[in-house]
Amino acid sequence: MKTINTIATLAFFLSGCFRAHSFVSPVSQSSLSRPVALLTGKHNRNAIARHGATKLSMAQITEVEAKKGIEKVVAALRKDKQANEELGKLTKVQNILGFGSPRAGIVAVRFNASFQKGGKGMSSVPLPFGLGQSDKSEGRGTMVGQVKASLDQANGKLVECSVFRDLGYGRAFNLKCK
Repeated sequence: MKTINTIATLAFFLSGCFRAHSFVSPVSQSSLSRPVALLTGKHNRNAIARHGATKLSMAQITEVEAKKGIEKVVAALRKDKQANEELGKLTKVQNILGFGSPRAGIVAVRFNASFQKGGKGMSSVPLPFGLGQSDKSEGRGTMVGQVKASLDQANGKLVECSVFRDLGYGRAFNLKCK
């Protein structure tokens, strides 16, 4: 009986941790709103029902608002001179990791983007079917970074933006927001 109470307390604590999570991806949003499914058995289900696992109380934004926010972040990163020197030119957005509204009036987005630095590339891009090489040089390679940004929901201005190089294993670049 003592272990059942301990497990029920742990489940209640974990459900509170999931509710406090600030970034919710569209895929995992439905799984976070369900009660914690770590436990099985009649006694454990009753303990979860007693404590009441509720739905997320966080403000949600639409996918359209998130895409507009991502476009503003991409435009700011492409326009900033220091970001282009340090990271390279933002070529494309790879995939959207998550979006949400952690605080009232703030839109938070997180996505992966690929950056390419120019420079003297010694090799050129090969043509398909083994037809030789093109005139376009490859440059210095492509780096994929994780972009984490917050925008003001009222006017759409960038509040903060960080780019984590090599998907979080390298140095971070913080964009200076005005």
